[in-house]
Amino acid sequence: MKTIILLLVASFGIQLQAQKVFSVQYVHQADVKIYTVKYEHQADLKVYKVKYDHQAGDNNGKWFFTSYASQAKKKIFFVDYESQADVKIFFVDYESQAGWRNSAKRYLFY
Repeated sequence: MKTIILLLVASFGIQLQAQKVFSVQYVHQADVKIYTVKYEHQADLKVYKVKYDHQAGDNNGKWFFTSYASQAKKKIFFVDYESQADVKIFFVDYESQAGWRNSAKRYLFY
């Protein structure tokens, strides 16, 4: 019985750390404002979109886009101008490329 409880608690803890994001329609709904840059070297964070929620990372750039805001750890809004953004991101093609380039902004996703 203790083992089952420990597994449930551990699973819940892991669930909270996943980078599940939801893209909101309005800026005032967002926890973090995002701007997508054209070149990798301009980004604070290199993001890889995973296909399944269990593949989402622990603040390491592996994002799963949820269908509902209530499922997400962070609500994001994509802004039109770089100067409006809290974090600049670049979408990468491979999971191994994901990660922070500017770790000073990492706190925004905890």
